[in-house]
Amino acid sequence: MPGSTNGADDLSGELELSILGVAGKERPDGAVDISINSTRGEITGILHTCEGEPGAVIYVGGALGGLDGPAGGLYPKLAHELSAPGGMTGLRLHYRKPGEFEECVLDVLGGVSFLRGVGARRVGLVGHSFGAAVVIKAGELSDAVAGVAALSPQLYGTRTVERLAPRPLLLVHGTADQILDAEASRDIYARAKEPKRLELYDGAGHGLGACADELFELAKSWLLETISKERNA
Repeated sequence: MPGSTNGADDLSGELELSILGVAGKERPDGAVDISINSTRGEITGILHTCEGEPGAVIYVGGALGGLDGPAGGLYPKLAHELSAPGGMTGLRLHYRKPGEFEECVLDVLGGVSFLRGVGARRVGLVGHSFGAAVVIKAGELSDAVAGVAALSPQLYGTRTVERLAPRPLLLVHGTADQILDAEASRDIYARAKEPKRLELYDGAGHGLGACADELFELAKSWLLETISKERNA
């Protein structure tokens, strides 16, 4: 439903998700495969723990879900880098029902609740394409969200983006995106309230591969500035 802004901006009050339990299994790289058992089904993901730090970030993909994100695996790179001392915990989340907007928003809100339950005091959200609209909506609905980064966002689901304020919004788009035109980010930016930031990468496509290094540095610095204890002590 790229390009549309109607229909998904006021989630039904009947939609609820509660966490029943969580299971985890450590991976060889030190991260943890997470299974969140909820009243609406199992949410899976990979947790990168940063012990003793109050900040955390949830990363979600596009309409098909996935754990790696755009730009050649931006999410595992960020989650690994930021899990170092002084950083923040990262949760790369896979949707229960990829492509179903309301269900995916509930998954992100469930992830926020999980992170809050394990000690996170501030949670940032990062999403790509369809997932960018998902995290904008989730940010509007949760006071625990400290900031939202929307990469190559679609318009659908962002009609009430002004409700995100005063939490910071970062919008990123490539000017050569042939799937979701960069005008989508310009439109969202125009409707959002401060604090907000728009970064356009000349010649980059929907997957932002042409600006992978620049995007990594931007996302890393923005998350540290927005979510870290240094800024919000």
